[in-house]
Amino acid sequence: MRLPFSLFVGLRYTRAKRRDHFISFISLISMIGIALGVMVLITVMSVMNGFERELRDRILGMAPHVLVSGVGSNIEDWQALEEVVLQNPNVIGASPYIQSETMFQHLGSDQFGVVQGVLPEKIGEVTIVKDHMRNGSFDSLADGSFNIILGASLARSLGANVGDKVTSLFLKETRMSIAGIQPRAKRFTVAGIFETKSEADKGMAFVHLNDLAKILRVTDGVSALQLKTQDVMRVHEVSTSLTEQLDYNYFVTNWTRQHQTLFNAIEMEKKIMFILLTFIIAVAAFNIVTSLVMLVNEKQADIAILRTLGASPGSILRIFMTSGIINGLIGTGAGVILGILLALNLPDIINWIEMTFEMSVFPKNVYFVNFLPTELIWDDVYKIALSAFGISVLATLYPSWKASRTQPAEALRYE
Repeated sequence: MRLPFSLFVGLRYTRAKRRDHFISFISLISMIGIALGVMVLITVMSVMNGFERELRDRILGMAPHVLVSGVGSNIEDWQALEEVVLQNPNVIGASPYIQSETMFQHLGSDQFGVVQGVLPEKIGEVTIVKDHMRNGSFDSLADGSFNIILGASLARSLGANVGDKVTSLFLKETRMSIAGIQPRAKRFTVAGIFETKSEADKGMAFVHLNDLAKILRVTDGVSALQLKTQDVMRVHEVSTSLTEQLDYNYFVTNWTRQHQTLFNAIEMEKKIMFILLTFIIAVAAFNIVTSLVMLVNEKQADIAILRTLGASPGSILRIFMTSGIINGLIGTGAGVILGILLALNLPDIINWIEMTFEMSVFPKNVYFVNFLPTELIWDDVYKIALSAFGISVLATLYPSWKASRTQPAEALRYE
């Protein structure tokens, strides 16, 4: 197949040996620079996506996606409300709960936290807590047992293990005694410890719904109904549809009221990181400008001959653009391949480093996520590749334009 004239000559210039080897060296450096920039950008974006995924799974795995509560009162017939909300195709689970702030006491240690009364058979539909039991079983929360499940950090602070007795002081519930008004106290038996590696581990505990209702003297239903949705990032749409579905008789809120700032910060950090690392590619693209300017100066006589043979300024422009674009294309392609390979294998590389040098890159007692997660999103790869290729194309414009402005008589005067 015959190639277009500009493409044919441009490819010949790219493959031909240069009289000045420094030009070839600059071209090689430009390709390596673009490849490194693309590789680093893909890897960093994959790590950022991995951290966002871990935070989303752990924080939102314990927080209800959507919360439906009564307007000024508890929900009396939560079973009927559950049937209604589950008719929404975006809702995949529902669980009732009663919640109260409390002060945990054990062996002289005090720790403030929250105790939540739940149904063991329902809580697994909306949170990940049943899948992250470190000791004991969540099913041990039987009605009337007054057992309690503690978060790992909370249990560690109290020095409590499975089988120990933990006292809870319910600050909003008081009773009269000889000493005066005192908070209502109740002793629970620790039946299990969960560890989700999230904030819930530090101050949350679970008891059976009916046990907490008896302690708090709640006789008019549950505090709220917590829901799990199909897509955690589309809770605004679900909240709006549920509000309309329930005829505005209930107060519907979602996780964004509490955690939206965190995820907005992560998203902003990703955008800033993308912009900053794109400058690495832009710096490498300057080498394309340099190599093409030097190539144009070297090929002045060839350009003049081509012009006298009838080549138009546009053809000369496309010839040198072809040469520069090939360098950008090779660098971008190599960077994409290396970036994908590094992003997919980075956790294994970090594990190998930790095992080989007997060190911990992310100590458990310091970092919330104690490993290096990665998530390769192909849309990011496409955006990075197109950005790098676009910058490479822009870098060829000025040298190619300068070549197209070459006057044959001036170029051949001293030849």
